[in-house]
Amino acid sequence: MARASLAAIALALTVVAWAQDKSLLFSSRKAGDPVTAPLRVISLPKVPPNQFEFASDEGRTVLKSVSVASAGSIGIPLAAPPADHRQLSWQWKVGNVVNAANMDQKSGDDFAARLYVFFDVPMESLTFFERTRIRFARMFFSADVPTAALCYVWDNKQTVGYTRFSPYTSRVRVIVLQSGGANAGKWISESRDVAADFRQAFGSAAPAITGVAVGNDTDQTRESVVAWFGDIVFGEPKS
Repeated sequence: MARASLAAIALALTVVAWAQDKSLLFSSRKAGDPVTAPLRVISLPKVPPNQFEFASDEGRTVLKSVSVASAGSIGIPLAAPPADHRQLSWQWKVGNVVNAANMDQKSGDDFAARLYVFFDVPMESLTFFERTRIRFARMFFSADVPTAALCYVWDNKQTVGYTRFSPYTSRVRVIVLQSGGANAGKWISESRDVAADFRQAFGSAAPAITGVAVGNDTDQTRESVVAWFGDIVFGEPKS
């Protein structure tokens, strides 16, 4: 999905106020509710979109993402969380992995599940080439194209902890949190210090967070996969 660079995950929405916003709490919705603002379905030009719905699972409402030779995300724009609220926690589940995926190649850049965190890196800190690419993306896609992102993924074969820049752009750092199908069908809890992950990925202090997006993609491999996402919560880092 990253082949459209950061333009593919642009968040062209009015930023919502921070307070552990309910837009991050899927459990506040009802199963069958439509996906409405401030949430936004993000799709790629000339690529079939994923199907998203709020569904009931184990007594709570979660977000379900169905990918059938398709790609897409649900984008959630945010005003910057407080500086001390950099610990990101969520739960996710997949029905299966994408067997033919290969995250080291553009032709295999598919994932059973993924979660992006978008950051507002100052343009003046980027290289001329990076600034030019982002300006073009903002011109043709959205003025809110982010300048950097972390992408946490459920991969098919790389070891947990494996990380690399996207094969499409050096402004997205991909980090494997789950790998393989041993935990398919099970809810898995994740918790990450996104400020620490950003520093390790980009070599500088994390700037303001501007949004989050969740989804999956199978447009490269032409496979099918289903992912479910529970509430997304920012909090203080673990001591």
